[in-house]
Amino acid sequence: MTHKIALVTGAARGIGQAIAVQLAADGADLALCDVQAEGLDVTAAQVRELGRRAETYAMNVADASAVDATVARVVADFGRIDILVNNAGINRDTLLIRMTENDWDQVLDVNLKGAFLVSKAVVKVMMKQRAGAIVNIASVVGLMGNAGQANYTAAKAGLIALTKTTAKELGSRGIRANAVAPGFIRTAMTDQLSEQAQQAMLRLVPLGRPGEPEDVARAVTFLASDNAAYVNGQVLTVCGGMVM
Repeated sequence: MTHKIALVTGAARGIGQAIAVQLAADGADLALCDVQAEGLDVTAAQVRELGRRAETYAMNVADASAVDATVARVVADFGRIDILVNNAGINRDTLLIRMTENDWDQVLDVNLKGAFLVSKAVVKVMMKQRAGAIVNIASVVGLMGNAGQANYTAAKAGLIALTKTTAKELGSRGIRANAVAPGFIRTAMTDQLSEQAQQAMLRLVPLGRPGEPEDVARAVTFLASDNAAYVNGQVLTVCGGMVM
């Protein structure tokens, strides 16, 4: 990972922040992107404490022009992009019968369209390099479904399909694409769940505990590294056995 350049979306907090720090610990320099620009400074400081370079970029992944402009800035600043982690995501949970069109559109725009737009922009750079690794952050609910998350599960299932198609299209150019599907991970998002909901989730986990963002980060850095040079188009679940 030494001296590789990694672009991470949704890097201001939670899983995205943990991924960025782990990549830096393994030797990568970081282009940190998030719509919440103020949070990026915290992540950047953690990366720099590890002796790696970090630059921050405010970016809405659902805005095609903003994505193209940001990727161009990253290339101008770093010269290349070796790793892309599509982590940006939101949720608007409610039952299908109550879900508004706006609830649906916002989640699909960020979680799925955003990954498409960023991948499309970065892949143009990677194709010239004839090398690159893409890791998309999906979810186990994209494999199993989940009541109250029709929009989120559809987006994550679509992201898994996008991963496999990207892998098939770009493998001959030396570009790999894989996905990590986290389960019940302790984040600000899951902390908002009621105690009853959290216990219900834990009953599905054979290990009997939630995961930590660092558990996901270690899986991502493996797939992004040369240690996974022959791993392509796969979905690695990090869920304590929730899905097997």
